[in-house]
Amino acid sequence: MPRSRAWTPKATKGKSRPAATPYGTKKTTKVAQNPLFEKRSKTFGIGGDIAPKQDLTRFVKWPEYVRLQRQKVILNQRLKVPPAIAQFSNTLDKNTATQLFQLLNKYKPESKQEKKARLLAEAEKREKDGDKATTKDSKKPVFAKYGLNHVVALVEAKKAQLVVIADDVDPIELVVFLPALCRKMGVPYVIVKGKARLGLITGKKTSAVVAVTDVRSEDSQALANLVSAAKANYLDKYEDARRHWGGGVRGNKSVAKLRKRARALGQDAKKIDVSL
Repeated sequence: MPRSRAWTPKATKGKSRPAATPYGTKKTTKVAQNPLFEKRSKTFGIGGDIAPKQDLTRFVKWPEYVRLQRQKVILNQRLKVPPAIAQFSNTLDKNTATQLFQLLNKYKPESKQEKKARLLAEAEKREKDGDKATTKDSKKPVFAKYGLNHVVALVEAKKAQLVVIADDVDPIELVVFLPALCRKMGVPYVIVKGKARLGLITGKKTSAVVAVTDVRSEDSQALANLVSAAKANYLDKYEDARRHWGGGVRGNKSVAKLRKRARALGQDAKKIDVSL
């Protein structure tokens, strides 16, 4: 009969834990928590807590007209744009535009009700006083002129002192000839941002062009300053604008790719040509 051996447990496999250091250990002290304030951790899984609000602009399925107008802006940046259209990206600076709209706000066209009241008052005065009622007070008031055909006629007759053109007229062919016509007739013109801003002046939703034919005596100096700015920025630089093409601007990803490739070839990434 073989001898019976006493059973001993096998050593567990795994890494043995090192002995604790005798000194130098930091004792972690528990911070006493106020029992009145209970910690409630949130879970944002399905059926859990409501997730906080995030900016989901990138994931929005925008309407088709929004997508089209954004794609059009990108295409105008990427493609080569001929000078006749590219000149509309050269808009008036902010300070001068502010002065211009301050002047135009004083010469908003009268509404139908105001015009009817004015004509009615003139008719009553003429009926009362006869022909003597025709004085300088009964003359037609001074307003800014609008409407493309009307403004073109004023420019051709050299009656317009300043022409204001919107940069975002669609289709652009409606006004693409107007800077050349103004230059030929010697009429100062400016290009401003926003046909809707001109629409606020004229009382419409949008307006492609506005013309100033006359102003009151107190505003003559302001108009003279704007005319000189228009001549310096547009009329005198017309030949340069005729030779300057627009567009040809790469996107951020494309520029980053080219610069990365230049760095790999040992070139200076800042000096490479990134135009299309």
